[in-house]
Amino acid sequence: MGAGRFIVAGVVAAAATVLTRRTLDEKVAAGGLGGASTWTRTNHRGEPISLLEGPAVTAGLVAGAAVSGGTAPGAKAFATAAAGAFGLVDDLTEDTSERTKGFRGHLGALRQGRLTTGGLKILGISGSALLASAAGTPRTARTAFGHLVDIGLNGALIGGTANLVNLFDLRPGRALKAGVVASLPAVAGGAGATGAVLGAAAGAAPGDLGERDMLGDGGANALGALVGSRVAFGAPRAVRWAALAGIVGLMAASEKVSFSKVIAGNEWLNRVDMLGRRPADAPATAAPASDAGTGVRSTAASDPLASPGA
Repeated sequence: MGAGRFIVAGVVAAAATVLTRRTLDEKVAAGGLGGASTWTRTNHRGEPISLLEGPAVTAGLVAGAAVSGGTAPGAKAFATAAAGAFGLVDDLTEDTSERTKGFRGHLGALRQGRLTTGGLKILGISGSALLASAAGTPRTARTAFGHLVDIGLNGALIGGTANLVNLFDLRPGRALKAGVVASLPAVAGGAGATGAVLGAAAGAAPGDLGERDMLGDGGANALGALVGSRVAFGAPRAVRWAALAGIVGLMAASEKVSFSKVIAGNEWLNRVDMLGRRPADAPATAAPASDAGTGVRSTAASDPLASPGA
């Protein structure tokens, strides 16, 4: 049954990702959805790159989660869709003239009465993660208080993982690889959600690794939310607490340390990071649009909330 769910969810996620990407491309090429300039950014090479991968991957992940079976497939799909939606709002409406950096910056702005798009994303993903957790957390605790603790733990896992995967979307394929690796441990949940992650990643990888597409906050947040939901609704309590501790530690480290420098300085991590990517001196690929917008890959170079500094 697990293998069947893995295959079905993977095929559905891959197909939905590819078909959604193709449909969005046709609409944008025809001048719809705000036109090409709305969906084009500039990557770390200074080349134009499309944001359309984000909503396509979100659609694939949601479709795969819905047929993944196991515990709370509906809650997984909801958390994934909500994270993708709030991330996409940040992608498309962020004020790039005055970027606020990291959790501290966005929460500090909230304390000052300013709601940044990053702050809206934090509130939206956190709230939707708690709603998904309340709907999907099985009642295994002996007391009502214990069940509430489980809901809080699972909500924090979903929201935290959504942000953590986004921290890796600074170079081509990095966030996809991080999401795939995080979805593999059998102790962390069911096979169906893993199939959905792998299927969506397979559908998006050619464009992402080829530096024509990027996940953006929308795609990376959705990917992380499904990975986090898999752990939240499928792993033993001890594993969930350990996972949350690791997530919090990495998020805290990202405020001080460049993940890109750490990866580049480790031989094995760097090999995995470069797997499938264009070499540093490779010629530019065809631009996804003729009128490139502004910004960088996942706005990462200037916003640690999106990903660590270069």
